[in-house]
Amino acid sequence: MTDDAPAIEFPCEFPIKVMGHDRPAFHRAARELVERHAGPLPDGAIRSATSRNGRFVSLTLTIEAQSRRQLDAIYLELTRHEEILVAL
Repeated sequence: MTDDAPAIEFPCEFPIKVMGHDRPAFHRAARELVERHAGPLPDGAIRSATSRNGRFVSLTLTIEAQSRRQLDAIYLELTRHEEILVAL
């Protein structure tokens, strides 16, 4: 394997994890931003976990990633949105 080899082979299933305050605006923003780049997601492609105190939630949205460029665009848009506190 050379240094030029891609770390990820596309297309592939790729989980995107986002965290924010547990409110409808966060859930809506996360889904809309990811779907803008990856197309409609079935409800089964989205998992959520609420923090111990119930103030925060993490969402894992699993997409069929097509390219590094697509992933970069998703993460760029997620990190710029005021409802998204963290995107991994």
